Amino acid sequence: MTAPPASPGQPPHDKGPEPDFGEFDRALEARPSISIRLRIAVSMGLCFLLTAMVTVAWMVSVREVASSQDILERVNRYAFELEQARRYEKNFLLYGAAMDDALVHVDAAHRLLVDTKSDIRRTDTVDDADAVEKNLLAYGWYLEHLAAARTDVPGGKLANSPEIERELRRTGGRAVEDASALTYQQRLRMHTMIRTSEVFAWAGLVIVLLVIAYLANSLARQILRPLGRFVTYTQRIAAGDYSPIVPARRFKDEFSHLAIAINRMLARLKAHEDQLTRSSRMAAVGTLTAGIAHELNNPLNNIGLTVEALLDGFDDYDKADKVKMLEDVSTQLDRASATVRNLLDFTRVDSPVFVPVHMAEVASESARLVSNEAKISGVTIDLQLAGDLCPARGNPRDLQQVFLNLFLNAIQAMPKGGRLTVTGSECSDHTLRIDVADTGVGIPEENLASIFDPFFTTKEVGLGTGLGLSVSYGIVQKHQGKLEVHSRVGVGTTFTLWIPCADASKEPGSAAPDSRLPQTPS
Repeated sequence: MTAPPASPGQPPHDKGPEPDFGEFDRALEARPSISIRLRIAVSMGLCFLLTAMVTVAWMVSVREVASSQDILERVNRYAFELEQARRYEKNFLLYGAAMDDALVHVDAAHRLLVDTKSDIRRTDTVDDADAVEKNLLAYGWYLEHLAAARTDVPGGKLANSPEIERELRRTGGRAVEDASALTYQQRLRMHTMIRTSEVFAWAGLVIVLLVIAYLANSLARQILRPLGRFVTYTQRIAAGDYSPIVPARRFKDEFSHLAIAINRMLARLKAHEDQLTRSSRMAAVGTLTAGIAHELNNPLNNIGLTVEALLDGFDDYDKADKVKMLEDVSTQLDRASATVRNLLDFTRVDSPVFVPVHMAEVASESARLVSNEAKISGVTIDLQLAGDLCPARGNPRDLQQVFLNLFLNAIQAMPKGGRLTVTGSECSDHTLRIDVADTGVGIPEENLASIFDPFFTTKEVGLGTGLGLSVSYGIVQKHQGKLEVHSRVGVGTTFTLWIPCADASKEPGSAAPDSRLPQTPS
């Protein structure tokens, strides 16, 4: 969607029109809002809903196990009542005991079966619950008829038909078998449900953990990735890249509001930086006032003397002498006009455009601006920049300010005179190295780490603002270059400037094609 920002080790894009920070702010504001708080709330709600579903399902499973246990208890009681009825049946057949107790237990078993039959059908533990009930009723019917047909005989034996006893034993045995089958099947069903409940509980726990892990990882990525991008933003801002943050996602959240705030901060930083650059430039002009006054005063004095002489002896001079004197006046006017034009060019405010720049010309123009200051201080400026050096890619006015600040600092460091030497060379990594060396008093080692800090100065009050080197350092960073200093007290100071060379395919002095500043997604 956008071009990635240039890394500190890469040359910057050629800068065209300044970006409209408000345009990017409006683009950030126009996206639908999905806040981080909402995403966290939705994620927690999903976790709670899933946990609630697993919990409810597990509770239903536990309830089913409890219901199965209740059915098993009733089936066990049913089997117990049948066993008791069979025991009293045996006493009746062997010893002639009363049949009433057997009938009572059969009736109790029938009531239990009727109460449990619907649950037995629901659990599908037997093929036909009605057949079990029918066999139980047949067993009770044979007990009643056997008791009604009883007669007293010696030894307590019954005189009824052997057919009834045979059917009684058959139906009684079948009823006990049905009760045993019911007990086994219900016990098996309960064990199966218990195992199923355990498996379901573990499966539910694993699913909840997986969902929580996924949501946590998703939220972490949605928070950590923007944080990583904003760390990159702060690093490039610290490197002097004030390109705006542009939208990268289809929705906005708290990070979008942070991006808007940073864009507004960048707009103000850029405005303040431009103001600081202009202030430093005007401070440099103020430092040059004495030299410029001398530079203007000389041609004005010459003009005044020539005009005065021409007025006093106008009739005594021939035409050739008058023409020569007027030509002298014109030459002095051109000299004064060139000085004023150089100052106006230096203080002009315009949009920075990177073009191929010949550093020898920039250094020469800067040296001309400080030439009178150098003469007053007894400083000799020695420019040793070859004309065939590769052109640098940069803004001529900004680079001129860098040279001007370095030259002024060097001149002020040599109050008793000295030599200011400027040399240049091409490096193997397609960069240009410029050394600005003086034979001044040098910089104490404890101050070297602070000389590029804003408002840091060792000069007396009124002689410096401490902005020149700081602004120069910022300008060099904008050009993706480096500015370093080496100094020895009593020997001198050398400022070394590295600046990328321009593209060889571009003609020197031609403007670079317009392009937006490198933009970074939010």
